[in-house]
Amino acid sequence: MFGEYELDYYGLSKEQLLKSLYIGFAVSVFIGSFLGVLSDLLGHRKFCLLFFMLHLSVSLWKIVSGSPTIWLASICLSLASSIYYFSFETLMVVEHNKHGQRQDSLNEMFWLTFFESALLIGSQVLGNYLIDGNVNKNITSIWKIPVVLAVIALIYAARCWKENPEKPTFKDYQISFCRHVASDKRIWLLSWAQACIHFSVATFWILWAPTIVADGREVSLGLIYPCFLGSKMLGSTGFSWLFDGPLAIRIEEYLMYAFIIMGIAITVVCYDYQEIGVLVILFCLFHACVGVALPSLARLRTMHVPNEVRGGMMSLSLLPANAAVLFFLVLREVTTRIQLSSHLQLLGFSQQLYV
Repeated sequence: MFGEYELDYYGLSKEQLLKSLYIGFAVSVFIGSFLGVLSDLLGHRKFCLLFFMLHLSVSLWKIVSGSPTIWLASICLSLASSIYYFSFETLMVVEHNKHGQRQDSLNEMFWLTFFESALLIGSQVLGNYLIDGNVNKNITSIWKIPVVLAVIALIYAARCWKENPEKPTFKDYQISFCRHVASDKRIWLLSWAQACIHFSVATFWILWAPTIVADGREVSLGLIYPCFLGSKMLGSTGFSWLFDGPLAIRIEEYLMYAFIIMGIAITVVCYDYQEIGVLVILFCLFHACVGVALPSLARLRTMHVPNEVRGGMMSLSLLPANAAVLFFLVLREVTTRIQLSSHLQLLGFSQQLYV
């Protein structure tokens, strides 16, 4: 969460911040979308180790150089985000099946999204404690924490995680992918649902802060941020209650309701500026639905997608979402340049008339 603050601390301009977004989403589209296929072919454990090494590399570079590097950070962290999306879940499901555990127990494991949000809040608390009100003196403390955590995770994963994947040939993998994914309309629909969730969340995290501070309003974004994560935790907890609780609603049904509520919440924000309290409530409602949707989609993947092509299906499903975000970012840049060029031409024409 200190990434954007860190770039602003070092005086990077708005254009440079946008450049980091361009690079990140371009890498996600042209490289990250195909990492899932490689993970299925080479083994998910190796890509989990790569995830830790990418974070370790970025943090060590910041400590050595003393300043953030847009290209390196954007490329490495975008690849790490793509790997995080598919490798850990797929590895967990594969190992779960190898140990012969009940499929019903996966319902209890997927609401671990709750602990993901809890750890994000904990990392914010730890970061604020290390900063201790003196940014100039303690900014490097933020970089040391990922180094320590990445080294611990690398050692643990290398020694304790065992994986003996049956590595298929690319031809066999292609046949299996076409049979179970490309030719199944249900998987196409599931992929589009995943893409919609990813696109909406990515767009939200780009626009939520400018929306709240619009018109020069002064708010403490650091206090609002945990509210979103808390709402996501509440939604994740609700997944297990909806699936195994007294309601016992089918996954497809309450997933449809979650999408509808998310759409209504964001639509209200788009077409009607509200007070800060109303905006925060709508954003929290949006994240609560995300907390319900993510484990629901994971459960549907377990039901319909074979493990041998799961990583490829998940990473490729993000391709349209990342491409859409990149398209709108480029479109905004092109529109801004056209408006600036038109303004300069009009200004030059006015000066000629004055002369």
